Amino acid sequence: MGRAFEFRKARKMKRWSAMAKTFTRIGKDIVMAVKEGGPNPDTNSRLRAVIQNAKAANMPKDNVERAIKKASDKDTANYKETLFEGYAPHGIAIVVETATDNNNRTVANVRAAFNKCEGNLGTSGSVVFMFDHTCNFTVKKEDITVDMEELELELIDFEVEEIFDDEEGAIIYAPFEQFGALQSYFEENNIEILSSGFERIPTTTTKLNEEQQADVEKLLEKLEEDDDVQNVYHSMEM
Repeated sequence: MGRAFEFRKARKMKRWSAMAKTFTRIGKDIVMAVKEGGPNPDTNSRLRAVIQNAKAANMPKDNVERAIKKASDKDTANYKETLFEGYAPHGIAIVVETATDNNNRTVANVRAAFNKCEGNLGTSGSVVFMFDHTCNFTVKKEDITVDMEELELELIDFEVEEIFDDEEGAIIYAPFEQFGALQSYFEENNIEILSSGFERIPTTTTKLNEEQQADVEKLLEKLEEDDDVQNVYHSMEM
């Protein structure tokens, strides 16, 4: 298996331990999708993708509908997506994705986390180039009429980087820019999208000893505890 498979396996184990924040994050995604393209998923591809992810996370349908209704209210504040970059102890690169309705609060909290955990918050562009920005889809295997090798050939025009089987479904990784085209391809070919998203995969990783890993984990946990933080990526070998 390739780099995306190993990355996903490590992320999955981490993700199960942070399920309490999942609905909050999806709620923010719904607000941003509705503010951008309206409340109708038939005409809003971003909202359609978020609803699929909500279903995959077992978010109750009533919660989703309430979130869409709330987001449609003009008095509901939108969230601004902001990227932070820096270094954890021992030279580990960190990228933090946030969605916030109060940028000053978020900046202060992220900076405080780096400072308290002996990291360094960097400037824009300081480490993001060390990560490949990818999109991914988990689709229903039963809807695919060809084997994985043939599917990879069919998707060659979408610059697909990796395809593999998982208990959740067939998983496809491609460059970030191909998200919309792939979403359209699966929908037009009646291949059910179970979930989709974006990830930043480090181009190289650094192996640390247990004590050093603990130093980095301290910062990662501090960042992930913040309600404004959507995702945290790092270059530490898992």
